[in-house]
Amino acid sequence: MSAALRDRWNGLPLFWRVQIAGWGLFAIADVISQRLVYQNIGVACVRTAIIVSSLVVISTALRSIYTSRLFANRVNVRTVAWIGLLSLAGAALVATLIVFVHERVPWIVPIGHRGLEEFFVPLIHYFFALTGWSLAYFWIHAELAEQAEHRRAMKAQAEALRAELEELRLQLDPHFLFNALNGVAEEIPEHPEAALAMLRDLTAYLRHSLDGIDRTVVAVEAEVGGLNAYLGVQRARFGDKLRARIDLEPGAASRRIASFLLQPLVENAVKHGRREQGVDLRVAIRCAGETLHVEIENSGTLAQSAATGGRRQRPGIGVENVRRRLALHYPDRHSFDLREVGDSAEEKKVLATLVLEGEPCGS
Repeated sequence: MSAALRDRWNGLPLFWRVQIAGWGLFAIADVISQRLVYQNIGVACVRTAIIVSSLVVISTALRSIYTSRLFANRVNVRTVAWIGLLSLAGAALVATLIVFVHERVPWIVPIGHRGLEEFFVPLIHYFFALTGWSLAYFWIHAELAEQAEHRRAMKAQAEALRAELEELRLQLDPHFLFNALNGVAEEIPEHPEAALAMLRDLTAYLRHSLDGIDRTVVAVEAEVGGLNAYLGVQRARFGDKLRARIDLEPGAASRRIASFLLQPLVENAVKHGRREQGVDLRVAIRCAGETLHVEIENSGTLAQSAATGGRRQRPGIGVENVRRRLALHYPDRHSFDLREVGDSAEEKKVLATLVLEGEPCGS
């Protein structure tokens, strides 16, 4: 098929592409059938041309009826009854046309093929053909409607998730920002260089946050840069009580990742980590083929603790957002696990494991 014909074919409405293909196959089968009955290829071709043309016109008219308010493209008992009646009426029209053509063009029907069968055989044959076409029409329409509804639902879900993502990226923890600015102010009189370093880290973190508004996907090294800026501000706040390390495998630095995907997990680790002996935080990022592996480990526990009044610590909305973003950016191509590791209470740690396969959607 040439490019021009292919473009013209693709430009046709779906209904007419199905009509042409379906009735074309029916015409081939009908020519063979007519040839076997009348033993004359000329007669077979003429009869098939007349019959298939009639069936195309009738089926197009049936489509107009099926899309009317009477049916609304829905199948029920009443619709099936109407399909039977309309298919019978259409078949009767085709059979009547055949008899009429026989009367006007006698050569089209060889001697020995006249009689009651001249009307009733086509009536039964094309009744089943039109009934099959009608049922196929409703089935195809139902499938297309279901697919369209699925696409609309997926689009709505994606838009909702994107809106949620934008809201998350536009939100800055007011306590974090307040404490960071207070820390800068306190350091300025006696330790201006430390205050300047804190201010640079805070600026880098804010720049990373604002850049993420326009970019839903970034390089892993850019995501790590944002994490380092955040941890730099937190180190200035907590001092030696925060011991954080990020291990980035060189081969994973250029890989693509959904922006701010790791940030909520690191924030949770800093916020909820056990601080009696200081928070130990480790982030490890490596790749294996097309798969990106991320581990975020911090000292602490997910179990009940006195610090939470006997209530179980909740991962928070940040973790839920991570799960939803994974579903959006890595549909059916990811795993996320959050669990405790370690035997004794002092050795308890929380380990978040991410396995991301392939490029994130939206990259």
